Amino acid sequence: MNMVQLFEKKKQGLELSQAEIQYFVEGYTTGSIPDYQASSLLMAIRLLGMSDDETFYLTKAMIESGDVIDLTSIEGFKIDKHSTGGGVGDKVTLVVTPIIAALGIPVAKFSGKGLGITGGGTIDKLESIQGFKTELSSQEFIDNVNQHKIAVAGQTGNLVPADKKLYALRDVTGTVDSIPLIAASIMSKKIASGADGIVLDVKCGSGAFMKTQEEAQRLADTMTAIGEKLGRKVIAHISDMDNPLGKMIGNKLEVVEAYALLSGRLEETHEDLVDECVVIASLMYQIAAGVNEAEATAAVKGVLADGSAAAKFEEFIVAQGGVVSDIVQNDTAHKVAVTAVSEGTVETINALLVGEASVSLGAGRLTKESKLDYDAGIQLIAKKGDHVTNGDTIAYLYSNQPIDEETINKIQQAYTIA
Repeated sequence: MNMVQLFEKKKQGLELSQAEIQYFVEGYTTGSIPDYQASSLLMAIRLLGMSDDETFYLTKAMIESGDVIDLTSIEGFKIDKHSTGGGVGDKVTLVVTPIIAALGIPVAKFSGKGLGITGGGTIDKLESIQGFKTELSSQEFIDNVNQHKIAVAGQTGNLVPADKKLYALRDVTGTVDSIPLIAASIMSKKIASGADGIVLDVKCGSGAFMKTQEEAQRLADTMTAIGEKLGRKVIAHISDMDNPLGKMIGNKLEVVEAYALLSGRLEETHEDLVDECVVIASLMYQIAAGVNEAEATAAVKGVLADGSAAAKFEEFIVAQGGVVSDIVQNDTAHKVAVTAVSEGTVETINALLVGEASVSLGAGRLTKESKLDYDAGIQLIAKKGDHVTNGDTIAYLYSNQPIDEETINKIQQAYTIA
């Protein structure tokens, strides 16, 4: 068996066997297969696709390339959630994990750092809190979940090493937007992370990898089938990401907004974020507790209303070394008001443009080596459906570096005022 045989087979539209896919994953992970050969196969997959069986074999081989986390010493049904990416202003994890923990369901979550227009990932957001520790030993992680029902940590060094190498290669070869490759990447990490149940938040729209409802549904179906074949309870929800979620975009800003929502200060957030968090948390509780949608939604709203979700969030922050009193919006060296250039109703806010502006402010990374400005970001004053007049402030930009006209103009262009 060699890579040339695999190219020829794939070029003819034939399915690769489990042994052939295993050979490729093992060889590329260990370095015996060079980048140029791996790139050729990834491009063939991007152009010709993979069958359900091939995608399953790829996921399984990637899981087996490294460690699989054993969470059996955590009591109860462990639940996790994952966003497929492209959510501008997506701080859902920060809200739903303490809600579920407050309901007594253990949440054991491994997350990554962000790259591109979505700004920082969940780990970046949490690291914006003074003292918060995202690197936990296996025992610390397990102890925190058993004691507090919640822990969120960075991915371990040897968790799915095949994905780390393949994703880096996909990023520079134009093969990121392949549904089989996305599905295998996400599900290999989720399965290896050890949770019993997974809620997949599949993003769809201008800010997401999946631009259309049809693409998002295909990805959701593919990932759900993989999870079920590997013995996990999996449910997928498709989220509209044509518009940014909530009012804040940026690491510390999003933590502040999430804390405000949990604490009942709804004037500091927006109903689109509240609704999305209730839906995702309800799905997580349905899977874990075996209740119906109405019961789950009532339970979720209950812990939001009585303050126990906010208290659990504070407990979680302290348990991982963070300082709760640091969850405040910090002053930045530069703050600019963006104004409306016409009068009317905000019809839409282009998430892609807003995400690009947030990166230029320092809230996101262009490369893995880019340094984040944790306090940088955007506050959306006008949201979809709001009426504005010419000259009204529609957003504020925050950064510790000078803010250029191009970034200001990008936010104005993001707003469609009808």
